[in-house]
Amino acid sequence: MATKQHCAYCFSVLLAKLQGTSLPEPQFDTQTEYPLFVTWSKLDSYGEKHLRGCIGNFSPMDLQSGLQEYALVSALRDTRFSPIRLSEVSKLVCSVSLLTDFEDGRDYLDWDIGTHGVWIEFRLPGGRKQTSTFLPEIAEEQGWTKVETIDHLLRKGGYGAAITEEFRRSITLTRYQSKKEHLSYEEFVAMK
Repeated sequence: MATKQHCAYCFSVLLAKLQGTSLPEPQFDTQTEYPLFVTWSKLDSYGEKHLRGCIGNFSPMDLQSGLQEYALVSALRDTRFSPIRLSEVSKLVCSVSLLTDFEDGRDYLDWDIGTHGVWIEFRLPGGRKQTSTFLPEIAEEQGWTKVETIDHLLRKGGYGAAITEEFRRSITLTRYQSKKEHLSYEEFVAMK
């Protein structure tokens, strides 16, 4: 589902923006719609990846406009990081995740680490609804248990109070799967 061409298009979109050039035509079916995330990671001198931006959308979007939008939003407007600079592009890896198989969870533990991404909804003490998500690979990469993952999601979503079992049981959980592909800048250049 996700392909290296999707990742290459994200590199092309980012480079066009940073260099002030025109966008290339995508080399894939642009009419297919998916919820999607675009993730940028930067390779350090040891070949280890460090997150530089990851933003997406849970509403199905056609791949051309979705990849175009989120390639830039995740690279330039993820508030956890400074915007990616042209000088960094040669060290980047782009990942595209196309989200599938959304299912309501029976409770906050009704998902499998390494298989499902989790999207939770909860209420802050003042009553405002918040949401937070991790893609399927995050809990496994971090070595978290299901409970630790949920607690990290609550903190990511702005919940600052003590996390109790009762509060965890009040969460609404949606699980989903992801079809993901990666492409390094070096691979991108070789594809051209």
